Amino acid sequence: MRDFERLRKCYGNVYSLFIGPRAAVVINGAQAMKEAMITKAADFAGRPQDIFNFNCHLWLLLSKRMVLADYGASWKEHRRFALMTLRNFGLGKQSMEQRILGEMQYTMETLKRSIVMFHNAASNIICQVLFGTRYDYDDNFIKVVVQCFKENSKIANGAWAMVSHNMFVSIRCYAVFFIALEVTKTCKKLATCLITEHKETRVPGQPRDFLDCYLDELDKRSDDCSSFCEDRLIMFVLDLHFPGTDTTSNTLLTGFLYLMTYPHIHGRCQQEINQVLEKKDHASYDDRRNMPYTQAVIHEVQRIANTVPLSVYHCTTKDTKLMGYFLPKRTLIIQNLNSVLNEEAQWKFPN
Repeated sequence: MRDFERLRKCYGNVYSLFIGPRAAVVINGAQAMKEAMITKAADFAGRPQDIFNFNCHLWLLLSKRMVLADYGASWKEHRRFALMTLRNFGLGKQSMEQRILGEMQYTMETLKRSIVMFHNAASNIICQVLFGTRYDYDDNFIKVVVQCFKENSKIANGAWAMVSHNMFVSIRCYAVFFIALEVTKTCKKLATCLITEHKETRVPGQPRDFLDCYLDELDKRSDDCSSFCEDRLIMFVLDLHFPGTDTTSNTLLTGFLYLMTYPHIHGRCQQEINQVLEKKDHASYDDRRNMPYTQAVIHEVQRIANTVPLSVYHCTTKDTKLMGYFLPKRTLIIQNLNSVLNEEAQWKFPN
């Protein structure tokens, strides 16, 4: 990340570089990021489709994923379905808050035993929406899933994820992506088992969770040329499960680390919480309005955590311009989110 910052200071907020033989454009700063990802969102909504081409087995698995899917009819169709279904199951509503509060009871019981609990808690909340099930922290399913997600996160955020598809593929690189392939296969087997169970127990038209809703949608679209299919469902639920688990748990870990490092901030948060809650057992989302300091600390933790500093790579969907520079169609785009979260013009104390 220091090299990206050094290049930004030298060449500005939009510059190009080569990763092996592949040219890429790096976007820095709030102004350039806003123009690309908000003002011209459709122009920059593509995903590079050749990242894993050197490994056809991995590509066949990942090509069904929606996070890596290119901008088009299939992506739009699945995004629309996911947003509608997740809202029906409580996304942004009080019912989701109750799931979170319920899971916190289990988290508090295991607080002194294991640091992995944050991954377990985040995963379990998502499991309840996707699969209609909560798993004990000692359950083999949750253990395997969390371990797989952690392995894939290490690979995705490591140096080989960036350079391997553009440079000479070494033996070590193949070894890294062989691990990714095996981990993805393991997750796919677990998801397939859950789908099979749902097929056997579901009542059409009476969905219990996200899987049931998708299976209902498959029944409706059985005769058309829709992009909905069972293979895509498997990767779809993994796409929803993995990013939410990894980013949420790592943000929580960062928050706990900083609160332990700065006990005076911890104490001030606790004092404000006690004053607002009085005799209540737990805080609710509505209480945030009366906890400005605690809410500010949460936002600062999210800024500092910066869990995915380069985001997921994008590419341009057509010839376009950014900050006056011409970018041809299919240009690889790297978003340096670190530059936004530490930009001196945006933050009083960025560092």
